[in-house]
Amino acid sequence: MFKLTSLNLNGIRSATSKGLEAWLEQTAPDCICVQEIKAQAPDLADKFEALSGLKGYFHLAEKKGYSGVGVYTRLEPSDVVVGYNSPEFDPEGRYVELRFDTPKRKHSIISAYFPSGSSGEERQQAKFRFLDEMYPYLMALKGQRDFILCGDINIAHQEIDLKNYKGNKKNSGFLPEERAWMTRLLTEGGLVDVYRQLEPTATDACYTWWSNRGQAYAKNVGWRLD
Repeated sequence: MFKLTSLNLNGIRSATSKGLEAWLEQTAPDCICVQEIKAQAPDLADKFEALSGLKGYFHLAEKKGYSGVGVYTRLEPSDVVVGYNSPEFDPEGRYVELRFDTPKRKHSIISAYFPSGSSGEERQQAKFRFLDEMYPYLMALKGQRDFILCGDINIAHQEIDLKNYKGNKKNSGFLPEERAWMTRLLTEGGLVDVYRQLEPTATDACYTWWSNRGQAYAKNVGWRLD
């Protein structure tokens, strides 16, 4: 059995100071996709190129303390794809793909960090541009190989994917256009939401993000964005 997991770190230095390596030892994944590394190459070279016996492969943002994704794995990939050839978004460190190809099968594990539009209209429009690029890219990839897409998608797809869906219909992350993009990906795009396949009706247990305001975590007022 191959154990794969995904985690938004909100800073790799912060995560390791809060017990990331002990958690990895306990959960023992064969591969973990991480997002929001928020570090540069020299930072990783010092301490974080490998964690708990897993070797890391990264796509880092040019801007310090921003974004960045990675995949840590026990297995040696046959190829590593850093970025998806986007002049606008590759400098933000949002896509890394590890390929594990054999003569009989081509398959990949992807760690991606979709933009958030919550800071304002300018970033929301950037998010829409990212989605417009990512859909055809994934469809072209799907025509070539099997893949698992992990990451912080920054979209709650269904009403059961967030606590207060009625009050968030005009907010980034639950906009009709974003939800329609996810629907398209999972219908005509042919991808499978693995969590919803296993837990089709789960609500409160499914959340992966909570606001820092109003004791959202303590009250479990969350969103499933990952």
